[in-house]
Amino acid sequence: SRSPEDRALMVWGNKPTDNGNFFLDTYQVKDLFDHSPQAISYIRPYFGSAEFIRGLNRYCLWIEDSEAEEAYKIPEIAKRIDAIREFRSNSKAAETRPAADYPHRFRQIQGICDRSAFIVPRVSSERREYLPIGLLPERSLVGDSAFALYDAPLWNMALIASRLHLVWIATVCGKLETRYRYSNTLDWNTFPVPTLTEQNKADLTRCAEDILLAREHYFPATIADMYDPKRMDSEFPLVREAHDHNDEIIERIYIGRRFKNDTERLEKLFDLYTKMTSQPTPAQKSAKPKTKS
Repeated sequence: SRSPEDRALMVWGNKPTDNGNFFLDTYQVKDLFDHSPQAISYIRPYFGSAEFIRGLNRYCLWIEDSEAEEAYKIPEIAKRIDAIREFRSNSKAAETRPAADYPHRFRQIQGICDRSAFIVPRVSSERREYLPIGLLPERSLVGDSAFALYDAPLWNMALIASRLHLVWIATVCGKLETRYRYSNTLDWNTFPVPTLTEQNKADLTRCAEDILLAREHYFPATIADMYDPKRMDSEFPLVREAHDHNDEIIERIYIGRRFKNDTERLEKLFDLYTKMTSQPTPAQKSAKPKTKS
């Protein structure tokens, strides 16, 4: 169900199950393009958690059903498709073997963007003061080590990138060893947000833009570089300033001032969560009470 302020739907990334055959590095893309220039239409930038956080360049084949026959005419692509078919056919997993019937595409496709995609890693370091989230280049594909928000308003990024949201996930989400294990259902869907005005959304949109611009200022520094707590203040002060301003705007929306500490943040969030979960659903509101005959 959608939240009252109509935040964007967050979904799992796409799962290839391909034994690595869908993927290409920069050199392989160049080699494929040199031999078969038409192959470029089947190649997309690929981002999982590691690619996004560490700034790794990786690409994948993305072939629609209607393109499969034409794509198979390219020898390198045909070789990869055949390898995927064999790998899936011989899989010990019963749910994988039927996917050998469509070896040109990912086994599980959760979604692709029309215009833009935000990526949220499923697992990230507990040392960072903010949860990593990013706006991906056009035509990018999100893998299953991350979550995606497709064609979402920018103000959604401001919420996820806030200190308030990190405090929430640190409390309610599970962990992998000591790292945060993010969940779209447990963390994003349950994150309490007050009703936002159009001005609130405009202010948060500007905050998200400022965070993105601050990151761009330090290109080619990676998310891992800029959000290293030992380096953030000294080497990437514009990123720190953008996040501080984002936190101030968000917290004033919640209580009209900055929170004193994380304890106060949690108290407010759980108070909102209690109110949010105690409200009747639209179905409950419309249901007529039964009367005795």
